[in-house]
Amino acid sequence: MTDTHTYPIHVIGGGLAGSEAAWAAARAGARVVLHEMRPARATEVHQTDALAELVCSNSFRSDDDTTNAVGLLHAEMRAAGSLIMSCADKTSVPAGGALAVDREGFAAAVTAAIGSEPLIEISRAEVAGPPPTDWDCVIIATGPLTSPALAAAIKELTGEESLAFFDAIAPIVYKDSIDFSIAWMQSRYDKEGPAGDAAAYVNCPMNEAQYDRFIEALLTAETTEFKEWERTTPYFEGCLPIEVMAARGPKTLSFGPMKPVGLTDPRTHARAHAVVQLRQDNALGTLYNMVGFQTKMKHGEQTRILRTIPGLENARFARLGGIHRNTFLNAPRLLDSQLRLKAEPRLRFAGQITGVEGYVESAAMGLLAGRFAAAERTGAPIDPPPPTTAHGALLGHITGGHITGRDKAASFQPMNANFGLFPELTERTEKGRRIKGRARREAYCRRGAADFKAWLAGERVPSAAE
Repeated sequence: MTDTHTYPIHVIGGGLAGSEAAWAAARAGARVVLHEMRPARATEVHQTDALAELVCSNSFRSDDDTTNAVGLLHAEMRAAGSLIMSCADKTSVPAGGALAVDREGFAAAVTAAIGSEPLIEISRAEVAGPPPTDWDCVIIATGPLTSPALAAAIKELTGEESLAFFDAIAPIVYKDSIDFSIAWMQSRYDKEGPAGDAAAYVNCPMNEAQYDRFIEALLTAETTEFKEWERTTPYFEGCLPIEVMAARGPKTLSFGPMKPVGLTDPRTHARAHAVVQLRQDNALGTLYNMVGFQTKMKHGEQTRILRTIPGLENARFARLGGIHRNTFLNAPRLLDSQLRLKAEPRLRFAGQITGVEGYVESAAMGLLAGRFAAAERTGAPIDPPPPTTAHGALLGHITGGHITGRDKAASFQPMNANFGLFPELTERTEKGRRIKGRARREAYCRRGAADFKAWLAGERVPSAAE
């Protein structure tokens, strides 16, 4: 057996996935060196040198582990001792049915926990090339903002062109600049979330004429210019800029982030034609994030157009939207079922660079990579989690189980956790029919929770065929 205190696992990247991977490996008894290039080298979007800094939304999305795939992933991570979920729970802010965090408090909690773990050493320097050959166990969790030098090294190692998409950042508004004679507080359908507030969102209503003018403004707004090498890079469908959605049709936004369902204006007792929602972004409740309003408009255009939204006429912005390039591997072709690079198995990948999308999905792949690496290091190998679990379904997606046909990687795209990635249910109604709706989602969650618990206990989970 390898001496775990002599030969460390090297984790490159101190984001959510890297922090989770380092924590999982250390808690399994392995020594870890966590390499984070900030502050020695900055990125285009990070503002601090804290570990696990959130650069986009402060939401971890649905916390419902009974009917939602993301909520199930939350529950599985908590069961596995996730650092990210523990810190998120400690720093949560009201967000209806979602789990949202105070972003500064969250990053501080992760940084403090990693810094106090005796088996983790933090190295504040860039790994500016291929990991040294004497690093026999490496987890690369550099995320969508991998440094150019390391990205070039990864490209050389894999022999593949990296795929890429643009990820846009939503603006943040000071709450005291919102006009509450127009806006009101309410969660959709008055649903309470983990922070216990059924009125967690600010809602800014629009009538049909106001909505039409807003769409016209988006369609004619000045946007940031792409560099020549960026022009053919596709967006990720789950995080489209609002002006790109508007260009797809005048009703797209009213059926997307501006849908008015589940919301009633307390003054008119009616449903608006469209609603802009803002979600609390810090523990003090002074900052609110514009939900689904990621954008690539120029800053002057953002302030002009966003202030046409009823209730935001005098809005002050703590942060305006922005855009950056995200890169990810052609994972189904390059990685095995334990996230190892097939061409060089000493290297594992974790987080968004593997082709998962979302904070918790990225952290979940970090959790698995850390567990896999520690098991390998300590001589106690483990199998991947069953595909009936949220972790296993995501892992299956990025390692090739999502595509049929000649080239499994031909149409690979980043993916959030969703029940479409899970194996079909065998559960049926009393009449032998396929269960539907809420009952179906509940069945997915029951099965996933039970199978993940068994996997954590080291029990064998029968396959769907069995």
